[in-house]
Amino acid sequence: MESNVPSSRLPRQVSAEPVEDDLAVELKLRPQRLNEFIGQRKAKEQLSIALEAARNRGEALDHVLLSGPPGLGKTTLANIIANELGVGFQQTSGPAIQIQGDLTAILTNLKQRQVLFLDEIHRLQAGLQEKMYTALEDYKLDIIIGQGPAARTHVMDLHPFTFISATTRPGLLASPLLARFGILLRLEFYTEEELRIIVHRSAEVLQVPIDEDGAAEIAMRCRGTPRIANRLLRRVRDYAQVRGSGHIDRPTAMAALDMLCVDAHGFDEMDRRLLRTIIDKYDGGPVGLNTLAAALAEEEDALEEVYEPFLIQIGFLDRTPRGRVATKFAYQHFGLEQPRKQNQLF
Repeated sequence: MESNVPSSRLPRQVSAEPVEDDLAVELKLRPQRLNEFIGQRKAKEQLSIALEAARNRGEALDHVLLSGPPGLGKTTLANIIANELGVGFQQTSGPAIQIQGDLTAILTNLKQRQVLFLDEIHRLQAGLQEKMYTALEDYKLDIIIGQGPAARTHVMDLHPFTFISATTRPGLLASPLLARFGILLRLEFYTEEELRIIVHRSAEVLQVPIDEDGAAEIAMRCRGTPRIANRLLRRVRDYAQVRGSGHIDRPTAMAALDMLCVDAHGFDEMDRRLLRTIIDKYDGGPVGLNTLAAALAEEEDALEEVYEPFLIQIGFLDRTPRGRVATKFAYQHFGLEQPRKQNQLF
């Protein structure tokens, strides 16, 4: 029996196709060439010279170590290097390589001048880091065949390749491994002007109408980090489409970011909890990292690698030998008066 209900009043069928997730969008927003990469002027200048020299000689680029806080473009730069050289790109991470056989398989399958990108190299096991020494310096890999008295060492030749590693904690790498990198690049936090340009570029890719003031507001609140800028842009886009006209201006951006609890300094709820815990529970510090992590129910690594670098960069937090200390700017941010502590002689 046919229904007399108008088609406009029938419930809409929802497609089972997966919705484009944030990771796919993030990949789409990444620049593919060095001249498209915004910010990091010193790092780009060094890379530009090294890339041109390697292309002119027809050789593999020197091994590259990229360090800095998360979200500043280490993986993007690794992809760009492969694109500029016109060679293959293979990506893995330190925790993914558990045994020597994994490392051997990856290295022996590399093509001539190919780029191998290893993220979080500081989490690569110490024994495997040592195996990289001859592979990076001489393009040779020592492997042991057999066990016990019948075991013998075999040296495998590798194709010349470019090894690019990324780390948020370069101090955890062994000195001999650090010495194998010919290009050491430290990525810094971005300026608001650089981030405004990044927001504009990302908005063009996403086809989101945005004006200068709207982009500036997002750039001001993204903690100097392009990854956060792109994430906030996507959330502001959603807010503008649902509760606004679809166009992102300053009032729309401010309303969306306030709803997300991101303040004018880019602090989210965790940043404010961290600072208020130091101020309220520990009289401004000093407080040890493990104590602070227990009070916040957070991992020490997350505090040290994700939250603290930006707070230290803008002067709201200090690391001292005795622990973390909230600065006068943190007190001013919350409208509190910093207590005067009597100097003590030890």
